[in-house]
Parts: sequence; structure tokens; C-alpha cells
Amino acid sequence: MNPGPFSDQYPSDEYPDEYSAQNSPSSGASASSAPSGNRASGANEDVASLSYERAREELVAVVQRLEAGSVPLEDSLALWERGEALAQRCQTWLDDARARLAAVAQDDSED
Repeated sequence: MNPGPFSDQYPSDEYPDEYSAQNSPSSGASASSAPSGNRASGANEDVASLSYERAREELVAVVQRLEAGSVPLEDSLALWERGEALAQRCQTWLDDARARLAAVAQDDSED
């Protein structure tokens, strides 16, 4: 993989290429091998089971690959869709954490 214009922001040893669309560690299947019509619905089903940390790590790697600009258009679209799913998963984790903290704070104030 060729370094992109933002490659200095993400050290290459911190996020190895194992997070690429061709080798998604969570799904075990290639995002580019999914049938074109089923790509959005089936390729990202595993995202719902990811921890916050894992989803964030993979999201950073997806952004890095997209910023590099060396991915073919079809793969870029698959990466974008996965990035959107990962971002939503991270947001869900954060929203749930905020709600839990607010509930605890409310319980503490009632005591």
C-alpha cells in the first residue's frame, strides 16, 4: 500500500493492513467478494457485534485507506459503507454509555 497524503497521522505499525476491505478480520469474508446487490446489507452484519474499541480501530483503518486514494472505486464504495456502519456502531456505544452515566447520576442525586 502506498502512503497517502495523511499517512504521517497514522503510523503504519499501529494499524496494520489486516483491517483492509479485502481482509476484514471480523467477517472472515472479503467485502469485495460480496455480490454487488447484497454488499450494503450483508457485508457489514458483523459490525453490530463489535466492541467500541474494535469498531473504532477498524474505522480508523478504513479512513486511512480511503484517504490514501489508491483503492478502486468499487472497493472505495464498500469501504465507505463499512465506515458508515462502524461510525454508527461507535456512536451507539457512546450514546448508551452516556445514558448509563446519566442514569447513575440521577440515582445518586435521589439518594
